[in-house]
Amino acid sequence: MGAGAAGGLRLRLPAPSGPYRIGASVLHLVDRERPDPWLGAGSVRQVMATVWYPAGDVRGRPRLPHMTPRAAGSFASWAPRTHPQVPPTGVDWAATTTHAHLDAPALTGRRRPVLLYSPGGGDPRTLGTCVAEELASHGFVVVTLDHPGDASEVEMPDGTLRETVFVGDPRADPKLFRTVIETRLADVRLVLDHLVGRAGLDDLVNRVAGRRRDQPGRALPRGLARALDPHRVGVYGHSAGGTTAAQALYDDRRIAAAANLEGYLSHPGTPAGRPGPLFPVARDGVDRPLLLLGTDWFRDAEVDRTWSAAVARSHGHATWRQIAGATHATLTDYAALAPQLQAAGLITAEARAGLVGTIDPARSVPLLRHLVRTFFTRHLGTP
Repeated sequence: MGAGAAGGLRLRLPAPSGPYRIGASVLHLVDRERPDPWLGAGSVRQVMATVWYPAGDVRGRPRLPHMTPRAAGSFASWAPRTHPQVPPTGVDWAATTTHAHLDAPALTGRRRPVLLYSPGGGDPRTLGTCVAEELASHGFVVVTLDHPGDASEVEMPDGTLRETVFVGDPRADPKLFRTVIETRLADVRLVLDHLVGRAGLDDLVNRVAGRRRDQPGRALPRGLARALDPHRVGVYGHSAGGTTAAQALYDDRRIAAAANLEGYLSHPGTPAGRPGPLFPVARDGVDRPLLLLGTDWFRDAEVDRTWSAAVARSHGHATWRQIAGATHATLTDYAALAPQLQAAGLITAEARAGLVGTIDPARSVPLLRHLVRTFFTRHLGTP
């Protein structure tokens, strides 16, 4: 920890434990066949993503920031509204760096499993960095997605900042929630088409990191396209992203395994509070591995109902695990950041417990990383 350039607290992300150095590249994908549901007629859907991968030579490659300055400014005002324990001032969110080297050449010699990550509803992809870096350091290629209009903020290639349309809990509005999940599923398909499908990564992805807005798109980092194994693909996600990951496994045979980090497997009921219709993944079950990973502070009757249905109907392919003493946000980067906020006197011990539970972060961060990594290693093979 330390003082950032703006005078606020500089937070640090925990180092990944794997043997590989990490590269990262920011991608911009456009689906010209699909309008953006949050922008309306005449728009096209655009998705931002970061690819994390084992890197070769990282000399001269700067570290990727956790958040860009513009995104960090928006996050600073948004985060306390969704998590009241987060301090509204005192943190320089733009000062944190990742352990990944921007656009470093990919480590060559083998094709590696590909994992897609979908964040929680209203969250940016940056809150999944701790797990993404861990996976990449152990040999996976990880693509963390932003869902513009849903995520709290997404900086686009033209410099505009797409902020969230949410004004409350999306599950309080069944129509809105359906749009959220349908849009996320289509975003996942778009990325799969580019990364492992016939569309091709080099031709259709506009890489945006490290170039001016008036420059044309550049090629991907050397060796990255050849590092992807299209036959070993998994998806994981948190909250609404977990719902997305589980349903994407059901929908798309290109996905071999999925991990749902505490996402409901039902639509909201009407009137509010009543059980809603199950997603097909819970109604019918799946025939490929599905991890359901929850926390005891978030568990409720609807989690029990929908996850029990998925386990019962998947005939041994679905596994349910719980992390004791943890909360919903423990499954994000907040698990590593909240203790630093408390140590700096920006939040109380009670606020920290409300945000990330009573579990020691020295245990929760490695545990989450371990559970996700070993699940995908078991079902996709050694990276």
